[in-house]
Amino acid sequence: MEGKLYLYPVWVRLWHWLNAMLCLLLIISGVSMQYSDPQYPLIRFDWAVSIHDIAGIILSLSYLFFILGNLLTPNGKQYLFRLKGYFRNIAKQARYYAFGIFKGEDPPFAITEDNKFNPLQRFSYVFIMYVCIPVIVITGWYLLYPEYFLHDIFGNRGLHITDIIHVVMGFLISLFFVVHVYFCTIGKTPLSNYRSMFNGWYEKH
Repeated sequence: MEGKLYLYPVWVRLWHWLNAMLCLLLIISGVSMQYSDPQYPLIRFDWAVSIHDIAGIILSLSYLFFILGNLLTPNGKQYLFRLKGYFRNIAKQARYYAFGIFKGEDPPFAITEDNKFNPLQRFSYVFIMYVCIPVIVITGWYLLYPEYFLHDIFGNRGLHITDIIHVVMGFLISLFFVVHVYFCTIGKTPLSNYRSMFNGWYEKH
């Protein structure tokens, strides 16, 4: 199709929307457990715990699906990059988001079938998907079954440290989620990138 690129195969779109819904459930239930007034909780505590546990288990399976998909399809190469000159390119893309976009400048890096992420996107996606998500999944399982993983080895101190790491990773993923929702409005139209995740076609600027 003229002016469009097919960048998002069906499996990526299905995984993306499932992952988004799970992250939203985990964020809301996690915030409710951590910060809500016990007398006036955002979600009743026992419900929040159940929602968080079930969503976390499904997210673990979803993440395995994501890893396998990237290993078995060309989508995995989108997350590869060379360090040489990479941070210079990140700075160039950040400058575009901070200033150039408001001046009507063209994006510094064109989107192609072989390169669907700009440098800043690739950096943030790699950090979230290959650092934060594995850490939050592992710590989540430790917290779900502390009697098997933490108490016998590290005791109560290990449980506390694991909880802190889990919360910090949750905060970073929550921050990414909010920023991601905003930056998805930066496309040909404010809704074009959202349409891409339904039909698979990226609309060029």
